[in-house]
Amino acid sequence: MRPPSIAPEELELRALLRDAKTVAVVGLSSKPGRPSHEVAAYLQEHGYRILPVNPHESEVLDEPAYPSLADIPPGITIDVVDVFRRPEHTPEIARQAVAVGARTLWLQEGIVNHEAARIASEAGLEVIMGVCIKHVWERLMEEEA
Repeated sequence: MRPPSIAPEELELRALLRDAKTVAVVGLSSKPGRPSHEVAAYLQEHGYRILPVNPHESEVLDEPAYPSLADIPPGITIDVVDVFRRPEHTPEIARQAVAVGARTLWLQEGIVNHEAARIASEAGLEVIMGVCIKHVWERLMEEEA
């Protein structure tokens, strides 16, 4: 049986998800019922290193939490900055993602901010907005797992 065809954009997303190893999750909550917690736990179960970023947490998913992206120790490569914050907070997060050398800014489902996208894309980051990384992973990567 042939697999369904995948659009070029989906091939790029698949490559991004395959190549990424470390995901900084901005707004990650320690509460299991929260979407940020569920998504991060899912990514962790599928082999990604999770870096919780939340000034109100000290540890999430057995990983130390950092108050901001800037507080993540130098030398840790951040492939994806996955954002669970309101859109008005995302331009500053985009600036921090650029400053720490992240490769991708991913604004979760329901989060769209064109200024944040401009900041990140002008600095060379991939930008994905308004879709859930977990749902994309399930759709594109399940057969590879």
